[in-house]
Amino acid sequence: MRKTDPAEIIIGIDTHKEAHAAVAINGLGARLGAMTLPVTSRGYHEMESWAQSLGPVRAFGIEGTGSYGAGLARFLQERGHNVIEVNRPNRQIRHQHGKNDPLDAENAARAVLSGQARAAPKSGTSSVEMIRHLKVARDTAVKSRTQAMVTLKTIIVNAPAALRESLDGLTGKMTLIRHLAALRPGAMTSPTASAKATLRALARRWLMLDAEIKSHDADLDALTSACAPTLKEAHGMSTGTAAEMLILVGDNPERIRSEAAFAKLCGACPIPASSGKTSRHRLNRGGHRQANAALYRVVIIRMRSHPPTLDYVRRRTAEGKGKMEIIRCLKRFVAREIFGYLCRARRDPTTVPSTS
Repeated sequence: MRKTDPAEIIIGIDTHKEAHAAVAINGLGARLGAMTLPVTSRGYHEMESWAQSLGPVRAFGIEGTGSYGAGLARFLQERGHNVIEVNRPNRQIRHQHGKNDPLDAENAARAVLSGQARAAPKSGTSSVEMIRHLKVARDTAVKSRTQAMVTLKTIIVNAPAALRESLDGLTGKMTLIRHLAALRPGAMTSPTASAKATLRALARRWLMLDAEIKSHDADLDALTSACAPTLKEAHGMSTGTAAEMLILVGDNPERIRSEAAFAKLCGACPIPASSGKTSRHRLNRGGHRQANAALYRVVIIRMRSHPPTLDYVRRRTAEGKGKMEIIRCLKRFVAREIFGYLCRARRDPTTVPSTS
């Protein structure tokens, strides 16, 4: 950790939808001032000018850089300032010391001063942010499409007998969907007509969402191939998995300092759980769970069709390891490999990650 200069200023910021609270402290921890700024470009400029008027600014510690603080974090990064992502303090500290916006902002500044907060936020200014937007749209469309199909099947089960029996002979999901989308319910004079109208609406909704998902998949495939072509070529790596990993790393991979830090971010590293003479580790249930699930999918695919992985599974099984223990070990190996593709290679284009 760098030596603290008492003259340097640290700004802590507690972010909200309409206004942010900012507090300044010096290198000795003395509070110098506070202000409230509106969430506008003018407010950002006013806060920057206020901070610089107090002295040389060492860093801005911001809570919520992925939500309400995203705009401010991008503004400060573009202006060349050192921005630090600050996690919300735990409930015990808030219970002991109370909570209000200026106090939260001061706690953010002190977290930066103590070195407790050191992580750089995602920049959110390039291709990975585009991938994140498309992934959000795709995931919500998939969820809605699934719900439409579940509702459609429920309506069929509860439909009048004549309508239900007329659909029994249709085989294949797409055949059924297209048939239902072409129904003509006629006048709303009976439960059969209303059931047909509902089934037609749900089928057309499903087809619309299916087309939307395919469009998002095409865009995601193009973007992930452009951002990480070598990652896409790795065994078991789908477009969705590559997108999830790119979103985890962000547009500025240099913020992840080591392969071990990346594994911890994925929840793919063991947690020490030792006490006294007992030395043991436990399963890590933290980290980015979507990224952890993506690692799991890659491992399962490799356990079926990747010769080096199959050899490893046989060797570890002979040593007495269970299947889940082997999967956890393989997830760590895959995390190390992905770090090479996304972090080392993107920081240094001359680096060629191992494919063994």
